[in-house]
Amino acid sequence: MRIKSPKDFWSGLMFIGFGLFAAIWAVIHYQMGTAVRMGPAYFPTVLGGLLAFLGAVVLAGSLAIEGPKIPTLHFKPLVMITIGCLLYGYLMKPLGLFAATCSLVVVGALGGHEFRWKEAVILCLVLCVFSWAVFIKGLGLPFPLWPAYFS
Repeated sequence: MRIKSPKDFWSGLMFIGFGLFAAIWAVIHYQMGTAVRMGPAYFPTVLGGLLAFLGAVVLAGSLAIEGPKIPTLHFKPLVMITIGCLLYGYLMKPLGLFAATCSLVVVGALGGHEFRWKEAVILCLVLCVFSWAVFIKGLGLPFPLWPAYFS
């Protein structure tokens, strides 16, 4: 038996792993119940089982149908986007919404293979205005806009 589509093979294994983990975790930690009187573990177990079944279908298809090879994994975008999200979370309170949003955009954009300052600045401005409109004006959340020493 030869793996004809490595991408689908590993995707199927990942789906099976996540599905079984969710189903087993739910059954261990919560009561299952019955189909008529469902317990808290019933829905996660069914979803986990469906995900595992979908993974088995994808995995079986990877053995029968030719597919693409696994592309090379680029770590720079993953690392930079993760750093940008962490910076956003840590900088929101001391520096405010605008500085945290700009740090997220710039650090995330640095992870790409082509970086242009003009595009990053325009995106910062658009996201700052959008965040202000949605979170401050629309939802009324008490996010600081600027660092405390500017207020």
